[in-house]
Amino acid sequence: MTGPASVGAGDRPRRLVPGDRVRIVAPSGPVAPERLDAGADLLRGWDLDPVEAPHVRGRHATLPYLAGTDEERARDLQEALCDPGVAAVFAARGGYGAQRVADLLDWAAVRAAFRAHGPKALVGFSDVTALHEAFAVRAGVATLHGPAVAGEVFLKDEPTREHLRRTLFAPGSVRVVTSPTARALVPGRASGVTLGGCLSLLAADLGTPHARAGAAGGLLLLEDVGEPPYRVDRALTQLLRAGWLDGVAGVVLGSWARCGPYEDLRAVLLDRLGPLGVPVVEEFGFGHGDSALTMPLGIRAELDAAAGTLTYDVPALRERR
Repeated sequence: MTGPASVGAGDRPRRLVPGDRVRIVAPSGPVAPERLDAGADLLRGWDLDPVEAPHVRGRHATLPYLAGTDEERARDLQEALCDPGVAAVFAARGGYGAQRVADLLDWAAVRAAFRAHGPKALVGFSDVTALHEAFAVRAGVATLHGPAVAGEVFLKDEPTREHLRRTLFAPGSVRVVTSPTARALVPGRASGVTLGGCLSLLAADLGTPHARAGAAGGLLLLEDVGEPPYRVDRALTQLLRAGWLDGVAGVVLGSWARCGPYEDLRAVLLDRLGPLGVPVVEEFGFGHGDSALTMPLGIRAELDAAAGTLTYDVPALRERR
């Protein structure tokens, strides 16, 4: 029996330039209007032209944790991805609901639009992990695990904003990503294509028709929020039992906000990931923390766990042609 295919690199979107039009979508939960306004203003401060998707301020009539119906949210995302005048797509926030949207997109049309006009950068995290995975598997495109533009960390933390801005406009300047808090949980060096995001979303994707076969050969990024240690254990154990972690090259662990005392969680991470025998770096500074690095997904990189660095082979976004 052959193992799962190794994780492959994605096609890189173009970097942004001043004047680019970008679209803000809400594929998951509803958005606070004042935060949306503030986030759009910050993008304008970067000389971008942010345009709200038609239903970005919506709310489902009977399921108030969703920003509009599944069809409305999917249509907003589809139109943003297929519009040749849009250079990048920003998620307004996470929450819940992206899984309900992923299978409603016309992926053949998305792939055709990307072939004709080039892929667009997708920026988001948390629940948007479901879309990062869909982009990788169903469109073969690299994405950016980065802050939501109406999220608290983007609005309040200048280092978070600056790292995203540099990733979008000058990606060559952030090929080496590091965090002052990073330290080796399991020392070593490894190379592979980056993938991952929110642990609970990756575990929930298992068994679905278009899920990634596994993380073999990849550098897996993991973080989560509001999951106590036993539930982190459960999600990691599910990935292990499914064979999804077989052959993973290395693991990069981000923030675990409201996941219990870190030493308790650290014991779980070491127990579940240590036996993989691959480098693991912890507290790398991306995800749901008070400050958040932007982490390109779908790009080959080298992890040095002892040094706490992730060095990408190429910039996350390519030069404009």
